[in-house]
Amino acid sequence: MVIMLIVAGVIFGGIFGYKGFQSSMMNKSLAAGTVPVVTVSATEAAVEEWQPQISAVGSLRAVHGVDVTTEVAGLVQSVDFKSGDNVKAGQVLVQLNADTDIAKLQTLTASRDLARSVYERSKKQFLVKAVSQASLDADEADLKVKQAEVAQQQAQVDKKTIRAPFAGRLGISAVNLGQYLNPGDEIVTLQALDSVYVDFYLPQQELSRVTLGQTVVASLDVAPDQEFTGRISAISSKVDPETRNVQIEAIIANPQHKLLPGMYATLNIQAGPANRYLTIPRTSVTFNSYGETVYAIESTEGTDGISSKLAKQIFVTVGSSRGDQVAILKGIKEGDIVVTSGQLKLKNGSRVNVDNAVQPLNDPSPSPVDK
Repeated sequence: MVIMLIVAGVIFGGIFGYKGFQSSMMNKSLAAGTVPVVTVSATEAAVEEWQPQISAVGSLRAVHGVDVTTEVAGLVQSVDFKSGDNVKAGQVLVQLNADTDIAKLQTLTASRDLARSVYERSKKQFLVKAVSQASLDADEADLKVKQAEVAQQQAQVDKKTIRAPFAGRLGISAVNLGQYLNPGDEIVTLQALDSVYVDFYLPQQELSRVTLGQTVVASLDVAPDQEFTGRISAISSKVDPETRNVQIEAIIANPQHKLLPGMYATLNIQAGPANRYLTIPRTSVTFNSYGETVYAIESTEGTDGISSKLAKQIFVTVGSSRGDQVAILKGIKEGDIVVTSGQLKLKNGSRVNVDNAVQPLNDPSPSPVDK
């Protein structure tokens, strides 16, 4: 038993001694070694003008837009337009066959003229007491009936001529010569494009920042290098109880007719006066449960006289954001150099090497790019 205990003690003593020696040598090696340098990208915190904006996505709608239809049935006698034409208000688009209606109008016109002659004759006879007042009243009533019938038939004839209700651009024709049209059948779409409405929705908490006449800037993928400026023309009088959003309407000038109804647009509403904020890229800020932090780079000189750059973790107060940028209200100052990428490899006091060959995006108004 004694021999066994001695042997066990020697074995375990050897194991613990070896582990202690190994740990001691590792600590000496680490102490003698140098802290690895982390390569990061960095940028200078700068003060920029900051225009408060509200972003939304809207749909374009014509100020005046209809599907031209017919009010009465008839056979298409002539089509006086081409698809895509620009037309004036009152211009004839389609003529329906109105021969029967015109013939009936002529009959009623003749009856009206006869009734007028009878009435004029009765008036003269009434002056010499040749007819009674009742006879004169009956002739007058008959004339008014005949005039009303002529007016009614004239309106029926006029309805066989379909005209443009307002000036605008026509769409694709939906009729052909000889086609029979029923009331309500679509002939062609007509859109007035000199100005367009854009409808969009905003959360109810944004209502306090929106007023009539406020400037709206629209961007569309059909003209990626152009912005279209308009103004808010109407705010809905109710909030949708399901989404808690309110509908907003803006009007945008469209003199070149680049904007078409049905397109979608990305909108920026200028909400309030411009401010100046200390701005850095979003990627510079690390968000966690303890607060927002950034790594600032400071240059220090060692005891050997060699300068090095160290990363210092700083808690910051973050303000509003726009695009790829975020405003910093507290924590750093203008001119500080902050890390924009590579934070995951850093800890407070890490030595860094700045390489800005590749920088994260820092665009206040980024837009998607097709590649």
